[in-house]
Amino acid sequence: MKVLVLQHVPYEILGTLDPLLRQAGYRIRYVNFGRSPEAKPDVDKYQGLIILGGPMNVDMRDRYPHLDTEIRIIRRAVERNIPILGICLGAQLIAKALGANVYQNPIKEIGWYNITLTAEGKNDPLLRHFEDTKRIFAWHGDTFELPKGATHLAHGETCKNQAFRIGDNIYGFQFHLEVDGPLVDRWLNTPVYQKEIAATEGRICPDNVREETTRHIGEQMDLSEQVFGEFLNLMGHPKRFIRVGSR
Repeated sequence: MKVLVLQHVPYEILGTLDPLLRQAGYRIRYVNFGRSPEAKPDVDKYQGLIILGGPMNVDMRDRYPHLDTEIRIIRRAVERNIPILGICLGAQLIAKALGANVYQNPIKEIGWYNITLTAEGKNDPLLRHFEDTKRIFAWHGDTFELPKGATHLAHGETCKNQAFRIGDNIYGFQFHLEVDGPLVDRWLNTPVYQKEIAATEGRICPDNVREETTRHIGEQMDLSEQVFGEFLNLMGHPKRFIRVGSR
């Protein structure tokens, strides 16, 4: 069993997903578009597709032409009924690939936020583990409209669309359930992300983020093991081929 991971920058990684995949026996292929922007992997060879986050916007395709490649990969994975998980930018790319708009969120979310399940989310195989509202880590400036036919799974106080599902095996999460404490600290010390915090003109305080991370990261890591464990189960399901309409 093999999973294809689309990566945009070296400091946005699988996080807690990595040991889960390895313990389950999956072979992981990272495609780092920051290092190899010309890469064109064949998703047909894989049993799952994971698209990670990054600081760019989905519409910056002149500067990052690999975003067009990723949109084609996502559409192909949908046609082949390959399970897909998109995190932050990855969720936005899924939405874009399926015809939805991606736009600037009313505020930049950096740190810990309350994520609340919708009625559908409470019955979702993955997100039911949230039970209702959880404090979850986020780092994003953009957000997405729900693609046509998507099920809205979770919302936040300052970001309406926090999670969606399409069919039974395509998921988009705006939040970062995959982070652990060292990864949060790494982001807080990454120059490009420090500039994002500085641009909030004091609204986001790194020390406050660190303090909340100490309080909440343990519960989030337990939750990530449950949620991502359910996604791994999806990657073992047999494929049914479907046709994606023209766009």
